[in-house]
Amino acid sequence: MYKFTRRIRNNGIILLAASGFIMLTYGFVNISANRDFQLARNMDIFFSMIREISLFYVDDTEPEKLIESGIAGVLRGLDPYTSYIPESEKENYATMTTGRYGGIGALIRQIGEYVMIIEPYENFPAQKSDLRAGDIIIAIDGKSTKGFLVNEISELLKGQPQSKISITIQRNGEPDPIIKEITREEVKIDNVAWHGTVADKIGYIQFNGFTENAHREVRDALKDLKRKHGIESVILDVRGNPGGLLMEAVNVTNLFVEKGQDIVSTRGKLKQWDHTYRARNNPLDPDIPVVILVGRSSASAAEIVAGALQDLDRGVVLGQRTFGKGLIQTTRQLSYNAQLKITTAKYYTPSGRCIQAMDFSNDSGIGYTPDSLINDFRTEGGRIVYDGGGIMPDIVIEEERPGPVVINLYTRNHIFNYATLYAASNPEIPPVSSFKISDEEYRDFIDFLEKENFDYHTQTETRLKELLNTARQEQYYDLSSDIFKELEERIRHDKKNDFETYKDDIKALLREEIASRYYYQRGRIEASLTGDPYLEKAIEILNNRTIYNSILEGSMIHTSKQEKKDLTVFGQPVIRFYNQVNC
Repeated sequence: MYKFTRRIRNNGIILLAASGFIMLTYGFVNISANRDFQLARNMDIFFSMIREISLFYVDDTEPEKLIESGIAGVLRGLDPYTSYIPESEKENYATMTTGRYGGIGALIRQIGEYVMIIEPYENFPAQKSDLRAGDIIIAIDGKSTKGFLVNEISELLKGQPQSKISITIQRNGEPDPIIKEITREEVKIDNVAWHGTVADKIGYIQFNGFTENAHREVRDALKDLKRKHGIESVILDVRGNPGGLLMEAVNVTNLFVEKGQDIVSTRGKLKQWDHTYRARNNPLDPDIPVVILVGRSSASAAEIVAGALQDLDRGVVLGQRTFGKGLIQTTRQLSYNAQLKITTAKYYTPSGRCIQAMDFSNDSGIGYTPDSLINDFRTEGGRIVYDGGGIMPDIVIEEERPGPVVINLYTRNHIFNYATLYAASNPEIPPVSSFKISDEEYRDFIDFLEKENFDYHTQTETRLKELLNTARQEQYYDLSSDIFKELEERIRHDKKNDFETYKDDIKALLREEIASRYYYQRGRIEASLTGDPYLEKAIEILNNRTIYNSILEGSMIHTSKQEKKDLTVFGQPVIRFYNQVNC
């Protein structure tokens, strides 16, 4: 008994500490056990409900679809980046991270009841087999594709490399269908879509993703520009870049910053997700002046690069406020080869800011960070930068909204269809750098539209029509018919005048589309750079090192209102399709 009592006295502190630990542990286990019990209880209820529905519901049901609906319901309450990946979709998910898949190598789009080839990828089976933009896929392996959706056609065209597929197409100007026997290959979508020089000693690299080896592609492009053209500054274009792998963003940034430099950090609910990512290698060029072009759809990994270069005062960010995706996803393995892509952390730029724009934890719905909660941070050199939603550029470019006639011509495929006819009638065109749309060709395009009976309605006209219908229903129209008629006359669009007003914008789109018929994606990109206000402003900054250095030093931040206004450039309209998929 004495020995036992003495041991208590001598080890009192240890025992008290241990007892506290036991109580804390017990409380934690209690909470954890209670949570686990609630989870098990509700899972049991859910599966017993599915069983009862399968047995007794008046119509036949498919349990698998019921379960998938349940999974979708669970995920609906989280952010849109957390998603369930069944075994059947693992290959598609792998394509997102590797940029590789087995297929014919083309971009396709839904056109009515069929799917059309929009752009064959250069040096891949579709292009090698002479599939062309504008070809309509009417059968695959002898089976009609009428009514198939674009995603379904994409799945049919994809397959193991070296496997064969028969594609029947209808080509404009050809009376009979054409059958193509194609051998699939591994298709690799390059991250760097195009690189070249855009002015004396100024290089340009456009990259559209951050899949595996993105940093190697950017590195090789930079090396090529330095070796062949002796560039002394570079423009990195990530407009429209949706992001990708975090480590690729770190490694791209590392090309320009010193080894050991903090680039991005992540913080999650669990400590295992807290990590600071630093530059692991010596930079390729730590001194070359850099301008990075960003847009509203630059997201995720693209924002990591832009934010790091800005925070480290390593480059000038130019364009529009970026998307604001500051969330990190991790893939977790589930049963039966399924996977869960789940948001596990937020990322922070070197200055400590999280640029996540949307708050998905808000019970009342998705919310944006109000101005009152936006915080300021300091770059390495002391410049003020902000959190609360995306990367705010050092130089802001405001895009003008495209005119209604331009939007209608593009989205209703008139630009595309004219380019298809143009390519059929012209075996070749000059290099993109010297290719122009002449006034005669523009008049030919207008004649083409007349034959197509092209017309359109502006949003103002559409809204007025709705107003007039409401006024008639409520019997107000007759009381003010003269006013309504005058308003109709005032806002009625003048098609002929619009063709002249927006001539330059329409010509630019025609030039891009036609160039892509001959030089594929690289031709489209090169054509799009002509008259690009982002690019022109970037070149202006890089050609004037005083301005470039003053931006990075922060001496241009405290400018007058007029000087700030002069830094804002109004850019050309940008129109793009989003219902296109690879195959």
